[in-house]
Amino acid sequence: MQPTTPAGCCRCYPDREVGHGAGASPRRAGAASVDLHHTDDVCTGQDDFRYSESAHALHWEHFEHEADIGVRGVGETVAEAFEQAATAMIAVITEPAGVAARHAIAIECEAPDVELLLVDWLNALIFEMATARLIFGRFEVQVEGTHLSARAWGEPVNAQRHRPAVEVKGATYTSLRVAQHDGQWIAQTVVDV
Repeated sequence: MQPTTPAGCCRCYPDREVGHGAGASPRRAGAASVDLHHTDDVCTGQDDFRYSESAHALHWEHFEHEADIGVRGVGETVAEAFEQAATAMIAVITEPAGVAARHAIAIECEAPDVELLLVDWLNALIFEMATARLIFGRFEVQVEGTHLSARAWGEPVNAQRHRPAVEVKGATYTSLRVAQHDGQWIAQTVVDV
């Protein structure tokens, strides 16, 4: 299933894909289990996001961007936001919860700042998927300054079982943002599909 991801808040656009927690399956925003809450001042555009105080849960989501797809991770730390951004990227391809944790790989990245670190992290995953023919469903990230150490768990791609929707070619600098907002870290960028 190719996600449809209009800009704005989840309640105003019920087709937006939203996922909660590490390895969570995607859910349509507005479903009973979604922890984003709508208030009249929320829906101000794709790059503006506000969460109610009760919405401080790990989650990922997609956002609209012309021909490509925006991925956004939210967490209590930069590392958690990076994990969720990776899960959002995988959800562009397949259902993350349907990926078995059979193989683990280690990834190390260093960049001049945390925004470029997000791009490097996602591109390192894309490289591993392309060269090792793996798909990932679980991530453990540690960020210290502008250095990232991570492990990704996954398995060889099985077209019948994973039913890949698209191939992610790379993470871009478009809509790139890593910032703290209302006590939560947001890590987002656009991936080229």
